Amino acid sequence: FRPQYAVMVSEPHARLLAEKIQQNKLPVHVLWSSDALEMIASDDRVDVVMAAIVGAAGLAPCMAAARAGKRLLLANKEALVVGGDVFMQAVAAGGARLLPIDSEHSAIFQALPEDAATWGRRVEKIILTASGGPFRTRDPASLRHVTPEEACAHPNWVMGRKISVDSATMMNKALEVIEARYLFGMAPSQIEVVVHPQSIIHSMVQFHDTSVVAQLGTPDMRVPIAYGLAWPERISSGAKTLDFRTLAGMTFEMPDNARFPGLPLAWEVLSGPAGTAAVLNAANEVAVAAFLGRRIRFDQIHQVNCATLQAVLAGGVHDIEGLLALDAQARRVAGHTAKGLEV
Repeated sequence: FRPQYAVMVSEPHARLLAEKIQQNKLPVHVLWSSDALEMIASDDRVDVVMAAIVGAAGLAPCMAAARAGKRLLLANKEALVVGGDVFMQAVAAGGARLLPIDSEHSAIFQALPEDAATWGRRVEKIILTASGGPFRTRDPASLRHVTPEEACAHPNWVMGRKISVDSATMMNKALEVIEARYLFGMAPSQIEVVVHPQSIIHSMVQFHDTSVVAQLGTPDMRVPIAYGLAWPERISSGAKTLDFRTLAGMTFEMPDNARFPGLPLAWEVLSGPAGTAAVLNAANEVAVAAFLGRRIRFDQIHQVNCATLQAVLAGGVHDIEGLLALDAQARRVAGHTAKGLEV
């Protein structure tokens, strides 16, 4: 693997990497300026951008890629959660091709008709599946005692710490509902969530004739990544083939909002003014970091999120600068709230 460029946030670490590259005589340029990611994402020599930076930090390079008309493989759900209509307008104006890499949204994309102009008259609703995470059957009263190690132990998927905690609170699914609203142009009332513990069906589309099209496969992120890279063709993903002969069964249940109070926030913020989702995302990032740092309890993540939503007014935000300012304000409020809860 010999990339032409490597971009890092930390200048000291970037200089250290540059020294090692020079010592090994590798033809790689190391960049660390504040706009380096945007520069690379919009470079004329770049055809495909895989956006996988965790959190709101990925918004600016995603916007740059969209404005430059790139084929954008979106694994960073926060670009849509924070950017919303502003981001989708940049995609349309730049002529970019947006392909979801999240397993659920990739499944929806694969199940929808190829002609997006027909979705409105054909689609009744989309159904996002959720595994339920590690605490699906745990007594809600005991969740206050959850440790970061327990929250990061997902039963089906291998993921990073932040997204693992989001899965444990089902905030990950709330963010995916918001993402689906913008990605597929559906009304919030057309988006449902069902818990499917086996993670075999990755999501479904129900049409007006009551037919349901589902995308199935083993829980392996290599599948949606391969689909995004090869679209409209298909290539080998290297994932294990789903064997129906040995499949024990598939079960479904409705989400338990008492155990996962963060999930309903998705529809709440979608009914609010522009920018409300950005406030929720910022608060959640701060709250999860505080939990992973053992400064607040697991059940207090939701408390921080709700307090921040109540404290930060999100109206009248219609550009990227306004969204980033709102993000910063929400982080300050969430940080102050989390500090007041420190255990």
